[in-house]
Amino acid sequence: MGVVNVTPDSFSDGGRWFDAGRAIEHGLRMVEEGADLVDVGGESTQPGAQRVPAEEELRRVLPVVTELARQGVTVSVDTMRAEVASAAVEAGAVLVNDVSGGQADPQMARLVAATGVSYVLMHWRGHSHDMQKRAIYTDVVQEVYDELDQRMADMVDQGVDPGQIIIDPGLGFAKSPDKGHNWALLAHLDRFADLGRPILVGGSRKRFLGRLLSDADGNPRGFTECDDATVAVTALAAFHGAWAVRVHDVRPNADAVRVARAWSTGGTALVHGRADAPRSRGGQ
Repeated sequence: MGVVNVTPDSFSDGGRWFDAGRAIEHGLRMVEEGADLVDVGGESTQPGAQRVPAEEELRRVLPVVTELARQGVTVSVDTMRAEVASAAVEAGAVLVNDVSGGQADPQMARLVAATGVSYVLMHWRGHSHDMQKRAIYTDVVQEVYDELDQRMADMVDQGVDPGQIIIDPGLGFAKSPDKGHNWALLAHLDRFADLGRPILVGGSRKRFLGRLLSDADGNPRGFTECDDATVAVTALAAFHGAWAVRVHDVRPNADAVRVARAWSTGGTALVHGRADAPRSRGGQ
C-alpha cells in the first residue's frame, strides 16, 4: 500500500504532494514501482496535528481518488469521516482506511455496511492532539488485541460483515517509542491473527524507528532517513504473514515483500527463478 498524503503537514512528506496533479503522478508512479493499493489521505494524523474541515479534506482527496481510479488504480481513502469515505467510494475507492476504527464518526459503520467496501479498522485511543497521553498500558499486546476485538464486534453489531474488515494494530498511534510499545506489537504480530482477519502494518518512517536509530547523543534519525529500517520491518512483517504494509517508498518495500515470499515458500512460488515483477500501471 503506497501512501499519498495530499496535505501540507504530514509528518514525513508534508507538502510534496499537496497539489492534486503531483499527487496523481505520484500515485501512478507507485503502481509502476509495485504498489497494489494507493492510499490517498487529506488530513494529517501525526502527533499534535489539528483536524481540517470536511470540506477541505474533500477538496484535497476527491480529484486524486477520481483520477487514479479512472486510470485503473486500486485506491483506498485514508479518512475518519463517513462523508469523505462515501464520496471517495462513489469516486472509485475500494477500501476505507480509518485510523479511528469507527470511533471518530458514528456514521462510519453504517456507511461501510451499506457500501460493502473493504475497511481497515485501526487501534485508536484518541485524536492526534492528545493521543500520546493515552499511551499507557500494562500489557500493550493484550490490551490492543482486546480493544480491536471489541471494536470489530461493535462494527459487526452495526451491520458490517466481518469479511470486510482488515485489522491494523496502529503503530505510532497512542504507542510510546520510549516504552517499546510498537516493537512489542510487531514481535507478537501473530497474536492478532487470532482475530481471524487480514493484518495491515503501517510502520513506515515512524518515530519509533527514528528513536531506535538515534545517534550517540540520543538524537533520533530523521523521518526519511528511516527508509532502510522501514524495509526491514516490511520484510519481517511479510514473512510473519501481514496482509499488507503501508509505505512511503514503494520499490524497495515491494522488493522486500518478494524476498520474504520467496524465503517463506522455499522458492516454490517462483517461476523460472524469479518472483512476480512489480505491476504495470493500472494492473492489479
